[in-house]
Amino acid sequence: MEIGLTTFVETTPDVRTGKVISHAERLREVVEEIQLADEVGLDVYGVGEHHRKDYACSSPAVLLAAAATKTKNIKLTSAVTVLSSDDPVRVYQQFATLDAISNGRAEIMAGRGSFIESFPLFGYDLQDYDELFEEKLDLLLQIQKQEIIHWNGKHRPSINGRGVYPRPENEVPIWIASGGTPQSVARAGALGLPLCLAIIGGSPLQFAPLVKLYYRAVKEAGHDISKLKVASHSHGFVAETTEEAVEKFFPPTQYAMNVLGRERGWGPYTQETFDYARSLEGALYCGDVKTVADKIIFLRKNVGVTRFMLHCPVGSMAHEDVMRCIELLGKEVAPIVREEVAKWEAEGNGQIIV
Repeated sequence: MEIGLTTFVETTPDVRTGKVISHAERLREVVEEIQLADEVGLDVYGVGEHHRKDYACSSPAVLLAAAATKTKNIKLTSAVTVLSSDDPVRVYQQFATLDAISNGRAEIMAGRGSFIESFPLFGYDLQDYDELFEEKLDLLLQIQKQEIIHWNGKHRPSINGRGVYPRPENEVPIWIASGGTPQSVARAGALGLPLCLAIIGGSPLQFAPLVKLYYRAVKEAGHDISKLKVASHSHGFVAETTEEAVEKFFPPTQYAMNVLGRERGWGPYTQETFDYARSLEGALYCGDVKTVADKIIFLRKNVGVTRFMLHCPVGSMAHEDVMRCIELLGKEVAPIVREEVAKWEAEGNGQIIV
């Protein structure tokens, strides 16, 4: 069971003071957060790509490369690379470079992206949303497998016998990020790619059939099930007590979710919404060490997720609070989860049945 973190490098107003941190300062903070995550033994850190004022990182590979020079073991991934509006050649080159700098710790998490600002910014039509992703994923996977590329597409100029460099010493893993549609899950399985599910609402139990669907697609396509992972990306925060976690995490989360809600036509994010999501079967991992550990174990046993990525923070929080959350996650939550999951699996549980 791998345990790690993700961030969107948020720069929303501090709900206590109204202050908005600069993009530059927040980027520097994230490098420190990744460094700490490595020091406390977490497995992976993911950085999201956005092109809007309230998120500071438009180039995850650059930020992760900065962190690579200060870390030793932690895997470094995008979360996600908005492949539909990017160029697969440049994506591969950037992450192959990151892989070299980090000594083989780079991963690419490719997705359509739930934010659409990059499409008009780079001159793409949202009517081509799905087609763009499928075509560019095809090219990215070809680049992963071959040095010399022969490729024709509709939305990007053809490549006829050109090489893509640098080449990594080992294959850079490419994950598929999904919001949970059966089509995207089945596609990831058919392609033999690891899957990351955004489980940020409702009950994680609703995703269990999707995990089974994924592994059925893997098996039917003839891929090795034992080599493929399923991850979750879920909001949360760990503190010394559950009361402290709620007090510190709810206000910035409510602010950020209501901003997005107004943009997307969602209802208001309330204390009741938050409290329901904190229950054992909810999608929010907010509480003390035992609460969060129990929920991750529940997720592993009932949904089949083999990598858990805590998304923290959701809205802007004090850097020292985020750092303490990372410390607790790595030093206290992760050991509990790993021990319980290892014992459970040693008893013959957790086999993939499709």
